[in-house]
Amino acid sequence: MNVIIIDNRSGKHRSFGASGLFFGIALASLLSVPMVMSYFAYQYGVGEAALDGAIVARWREVLEDQQDAIAEVKGEAEYNREAFAVRFAELQARIVRLDALGERLTRLGQLEQGEFNFTQSPAMGGPGHKVEHAGLRTPAYMDMLEDLAGEIEDREQQLSVLETLLIDQKMQRDIFLAGRPVKKGWMSSRFGQRIDPISGNQAMHSGIDFAGKLGADVVAVATGVVVYADERSGYGRMVEINHGGGYITRYGHHKELLVKVGDIVRRGEVIGLMGSSGRSTGPHVHFEVYKNGRVVDPSTYIHRASR
Repeated sequence: MNVIIIDNRSGKHRSFGASGLFFGIALASLLSVPMVMSYFAYQYGVGEAALDGAIVARWREVLEDQQDAIAEVKGEAEYNREAFAVRFAELQARIVRLDALGERLTRLGQLEQGEFNFTQSPAMGGPGHKVEHAGLRTPAYMDMLEDLAGEIEDREQQLSVLETLLIDQKMQRDIFLAGRPVKKGWMSSRFGQRIDPISGNQAMHSGIDFAGKLGADVVAVATGVVVYADERSGYGRMVEINHGGGYITRYGHHKELLVKVGDIVRRGEVIGLMGSSGRSTGPHVHFEVYKNGRVVDPSTYIHRASR
């Protein structure tokens, strides 16, 4: 077989001899090119379409997951918002009750005008320091919580100040010497110079005597700590109480002592029974008051009203 190739521009031609096998291979090669190209084009198109479908399906799954997560967060936020509202209302109610309690304590404490005002925040201060803000806006409910926390902190400080004032006032009231050392009886001898009932000579009487029935109650005139409870020369069975602030009281001539050293006694508490022990002419209590180590006239404290 001869294969002739003609040049269109020059008109010349060439011929080649070829066997039938060569011609078949060449023809098959020429015919296979478009088929191969079509195959690769088809495969590329199918693969790309399959790839796009997988991506779309994956993104659809991701979006569905995100939608589910958003719905869950919204549900939790709604629940938390309702719970927050309930809790916030409870805390506000507690603040109202604290305010009422504080005002009531202020009235009951009979504090002097201007000494304490529960409706005002406690005074405070100090050097300031620059605070760097992150620039992020906090949610409104967080601001509400911060405000509420500030109010509660103010009330706590106010109640602490009020408690301190009331405790101090109570202590001052309790250690305030006032009244007589007996529930029943009469004054039988005053403080100062007198004729000694036993020796008959003029002598200094360092206290006030209250006579009464044998075994009558003898009471503390103020709150304090028992620092002596025993026999003492001249006093018989005696009780000595330290009230703080430099004040000490003595109660002598008991029939029986009802307290011991270290006991804390309150105003009006029975500390012994009236008797005639020691240097005495009959049932009575010898009452002395010491201020900063010096004996003073008890009448000043006997006749003043209790706080």
